[in-house]
Parts: sequence; C-alpha cells; structure tokens
Amino acid sequence: MGGVGMGGADMGAEHGAFGAEWKRGLGVRNLLRSALDLVFPREDLDGEPTVGAHGLSAEAWAKIHFLDGPVCDGCGAPFDYDPGPGVRCAPCMARPRAFDAARAACLYDEISRDPILKLKHADRTDLAPMFARWLSRAAAELLEEAEAIVPVPLHPLRLLRRRYNQAAEVARPLSQLSGVPYLPDALVRRRATESQGGKSGAHRKRNVAGAFQAPERRRAQVEGRRILVVDDVMTTGATLEGCARALKQAGAARVDVAVLARVKEASGLTI
Repeated sequence: MGGVGMGGADMGAEHGAFGAEWKRGLGVRNLLRSALDLVFPREDLDGEPTVGAHGLSAEAWAKIHFLDGPVCDGCGAPFDYDPGPGVRCAPCMARPRAFDAARAACLYDEISRDPILKLKHADRTDLAPMFARWLSRAAAELLEEAEAIVPVPLHPLRLLRRRYNQAAEVARPLSQLSGVPYLPDALVRRRATESQGGKSGAHRKRNVAGAFQAPERRRAQVEGRRILVVDDVMTTGATLEGCARALKQAGAARVDVAVLARVKEASGLTI
C-alpha cells in the first residue's frame, strides 16, 4: 500500500478551506524552530537531558505507563494477567462497542498528560512523529489488517481557532511508518460540539450523537474496507464510537481505533 495513496489530492482537507496556507505556516514555524534548536538546544519535555530527538528523559520515559502487556481486545484497557488473545473485559462483553477493537499506547496520567497537551494546545506538532512511533508499536496488530487510516476530525470552526488537527498530525506520520493509506477527509464533523472535558459518559454520548459523517464523495474509499481511526485520548470512547458508526453507515467492513492514551476510570485528569 502506498503511504498517502487514497485521498492524496485532498491532503489539505483536514485543515479546512485554508489548509494550504496553514500547512505553509506550520512549515515555516518548524523550519524556524529547527534553526533555533541549533543555536539554543531545546530542553527535553520535562526539562531533563533527552534520550532522543523530541523525546523524553530516561527518568520520564521510565514513568510512562506504556500498555505493552495484555489488554482488553475491545477497549485497550490493561489486564493484570494474560487471559489469552482476543479476550474482552467485562464492560466490553456487557455492552459491545461500535468500534471493533481498540489499542492505546499508554495510560493518560500525570506523566503522559503534559506532552499530549503540548501537541493538542501548544503548537508542538513536532511531537507528532514520536507519538506515531508509539502507536505503530501499540497498534501493530491492527495496522497489519488496516486498509486506511482516518483521523478524528475537528469542526471547521475549532480547526480555524486551533490551526491544526492534532489527530491528523499523528495519523499522517503513522501512515508513512506503516504504509497504510491515509484518508484525511473520510470523516467530517458536521456540527460543532462542546468540549468533552468534564462531561459524564451519558453526556458525552449525547454531545457527539450524529456529529460525524462520511461524505458521499469518499464512500467508495471506505466501503468494504478495514479502517483504523486515530485520536489523541480515549475517555469513555463516545467520540470514537460516533466515528465508527458513521464509517460503518458508509459501508466500512470493520473499524478499529488507536489512541495515544486512554484514561483510567475516575482519574480526574482534564484533557
């Protein structure tokens, strides 16, 4: 499969009508940032000596709870022991999700929260390749079967304010790493939703109900395919389930999800 084969002509679509200008602006900022790094070497994310470019210090790396062990096949929650392949946790068995399987690179906690929020709110798009590498490992088995990678979309008004979609910034290099085609506009968010932060599970579902849609012009690229949806953080999974429902309504054969981090129940951390 060729990196950005499907939808390559629409690479700017993830950034709305002003995509080309925003991409040029981000490119200039990244060039300036690289030049400054040569003169004033950047501290690592946690202010300690780095173990790699745009990486974490050895101490911070050791504290991140990467989900390398056995996890629930349905939601990616960690298991205390290995129950065998394909096993799902009790909540997933009681209420199957709209998506078919999920994987997360790590738990969302005090350590992982800072770099993820830097990507999401502080223009640190240079962190995206590191996060893509995390996902390429955590979701390796899902990537092997995936036929397209789709980022969770932002509404155009929010995209205009933020200037970039953090999910797309990770999904693009993940496509390049894996060779799975990238579809930046296979999903659109057709109405502006409130932030999911601080909402209950039921409120989150109501907030995103019917918010996502697969445009007619992209349905031929979705129909019958196995899609991997990429996002930054999964809390209750309501947003990702909304995306999965929209893709399956468009004919997707299977929808899996891969996120940078998943929230531990009742963690109290904001996203």
